[in-house]
Amino acid sequence: MWLKAIFQTQLDLSVNLSATHQAHVYERPGCWMPPEEQAMLSRALSDVAERSLAAGSLDYGVFRADSGALERSVIMLIRERTTGRAIAFNALALLDVNHRGSRELVTHLGLVLIDPEARGKGFSWALYGMTTLLLFARNQLRPFWISSVTQVPAVVGLVCEGFSNVYPSPDAGTTRRFDHLSLARQIMRDHRAAFGVSGDARFDEARFVIEDAYRGGSDHLKKRFDEAPPHREPAYNEFCASQLDYGRGDDLLQIGEMNLAAARRYLLQDVPRHSLPALIGTLLFLLAQRAVLPMLYWLSPGRAWGRLRPWREKRDV
Repeated sequence: MWLKAIFQTQLDLSVNLSATHQAHVYERPGCWMPPEEQAMLSRALSDVAERSLAAGSLDYGVFRADSGALERSVIMLIRERTTGRAIAFNALALLDVNHRGSRELVTHLGLVLIDPEARGKGFSWALYGMTTLLLFARNQLRPFWISSVTQVPAVVGLVCEGFSNVYPSPDAGTTRRFDHLSLARQIMRDHRAAFGVSGDARFDEARFVIEDAYRGGSDHLKKRFDEAPPHREPAYNEFCASQLDYGRGDDLLQIGEMNLAAARRYLLQDVPRHSLPALIGTLLFLLAQRAVLPMLYWLSPGRAWGRLRPWREKRDV
């Protein structure tokens, strides 16, 4: 199993969060997972959503079989280790953008849902940061851009605290750079379907606010301000209250970076001590994988290696 994992090009791995729960990360499962397993994964996500949302299920992204979202997503699913029952997930979307003349991916933090019976059991650290940390290690510690669309003060604060160069934010010294504006414009032009916002929702570029955002598949996620989970720091709650019209259904679009500083903060401040050894072991494996594979490719110049070296090997007849 470990030998197979070394040669994987997409993430497909498990991390033990505790003695009772395990997280599994699937990167672009629509590109490699058999159709019957894709259907089981989508069903597990829908089951969590139905238990989590009193108003009903969702109708966009990974919840629609015809959307192709599983080919452009990274899914982390938390299950009970004894029963295999899914109790929480996050669904990250990989958005194609043009950044400084090159094609890049923005990792959209996407949707996080937790079964009501599992809330308050300490899964936030995994759901809001672990997947991006694993992608950062798999990317050989190269920084990448992230985005988030939400009206929840707790999530706004988690994004501000968990990533670098985040805009908008109430934190002192926050400035909007050209990178923020360029990426936001492309996301709003090309990728609204990834977060269930209709094409006619107005985007305020000065404040990065999407007005009347809850039309386009995410309707059941709309909340009043008093329903949205607050952050422990009042500044984030006050910021959301001042910037968003909850009656209309506004969202903040936040842009930030996953880099070495963000990874360090996450490991030192967010990860529970009992979960740290398993997570560090997984990170070291991913880093070693990225070091070992190029060496293997270099030592066998006459052998085909997928997309890296796609020609067919010559065989003696």
